[in-house]
Amino acid sequence: MYRAAGAPARSASAPVVRSLRQPPPPTTGVSFMNNQKQQKPTLSGQRFKTRKRDEKERFDPTQFQDCIIQGLTETGTDLEAVAKFLDASGAKLDYRRYAETLFDILVAGGMLAPGGTLADDMMRTDVCVFAAQEDLETMQAFAQVFNKLIRRYKYLEKGIMYIVEKKKLGLERGMLNPSSSERNKLAMLTGVLLANGTLNASILNSLYNENLVKEGVSAAFAVKLFKSWINEKDINAVAASLRKVSMDNRLMELFPANKQSVEHFTKYFTEAGLKELSEYVRNQQTIGARKELQKELQEQMSRGDPFKDIILYVKEEMKKNNIPEPVVIGIVWSSVMSTVEWNKKEELVAEQAIKHLKQYSPLLAAFTTQGQSELTLLLKIQEYCYDNIHFMKAFQKIVVLFYKAEVLSEEPILKWYKDAHVAKGKSVFLEQMKKFVEWLKNAEEESESEAEEGD
Repeated sequence: MYRAAGAPARSASAPVVRSLRQPPPPTTGVSFMNNQKQQKPTLSGQRFKTRKRDEKERFDPTQFQDCIIQGLTETGTDLEAVAKFLDASGAKLDYRRYAETLFDILVAGGMLAPGGTLADDMMRTDVCVFAAQEDLETMQAFAQVFNKLIRRYKYLEKGIMYIVEKKKLGLERGMLNPSSSERNKLAMLTGVLLANGTLNASILNSLYNENLVKEGVSAAFAVKLFKSWINEKDINAVAASLRKVSMDNRLMELFPANKQSVEHFTKYFTEAGLKELSEYVRNQQTIGARKELQKELQEQMSRGDPFKDIILYVKEEMKKNNIPEPVVIGIVWSSVMSTVEWNKKEELVAEQAIKHLKQYSPLLAAFTTQGQSELTLLLKIQEYCYDNIHFMKAFQKIVVLFYKAEVLSEEPILKWYKDAHVAKGKSVFLEQMKKFVEWLKNAEEESESEAEEGD
């Protein structure tokens, strides 16, 4: 070994320290770079190791079903124990992946085959809705199990909606028999779940299946559903839920087209013990008919149709939709007042109003044949003049015009003045009417004295 001149000698035991700038001496005849050269991959027999996180577990609902049914068998019919078991099992089992299977089991006792029937070769459990007693209390208890499960695993909301709405559990399961116990249980459970907000009212869309409607299943199902729903909530809460999903005007579609009438609906559901629902649908139908009446009335007025034709049309609609005259006079008044663009100047609008209303007096008079109708019209005039400030001074002039045109008579005017008016602008309007009312009273007294002298 040679060393540089002047370099200190090292002992035999000292380690060899190489400069970082110089490569180590070759140990073999092959260069260092050639030794590190990677081998090119070949197509034959090449295998790549899959990461554990990329491995997909095989979809096996049968194994999942077996685990759930085994647990339900151990809990028995104690629904508190069932709820605890389901809560704990969610940490071990993939509820998200097998949500449909889970609700199949809880509702029907096992996995359902296409068409909604239980497969013969599958495990079953009696701890389910369809095997339980057919009463509201039991269905309320099962609803609590569903609620606890969904509160714990929020993503299961879609699962239960899928089961009840898309597959129509029980309805597709050979349940065209109107006395089906399973159908009744599902209906009651659905009603309770609708009441506590677990289900959305849009689920009722599943009842409008043509075959179910034709066979009478939809209507029978709806009876049980609405009974349990209204038992939990009142009709106003039910109506609000229906309005949110635009289902409030579709309930008559539960019947075939030839039976979609208010009379048939009212009779069917009243006899089934749902008078509140019958009255609600009747009111909804009336509201819809009123809106259509006002829309058509305004169009006829804008076209300038003869009053006799308009009166004939309105009376036909009154009879057809059972709309009382006091309601109709309100619609006619609103329609008359909406057909003109009113002057913004207070001193001119009164003259414009008198001219316009004088023209329409025959139309208004046709629907004030009852004292209540006249009183309704007076209240409508009062509210309109108060809500439209330019008409505040025109109230008395309008009433006098209608009195002269025989749209209004003495008795309703006197009753309005005494105690039938509303609070809106009361002091102003009563003061305006004071002299006219005094004149009416004097005229009435004179008529009575003349009648007595004639006798």
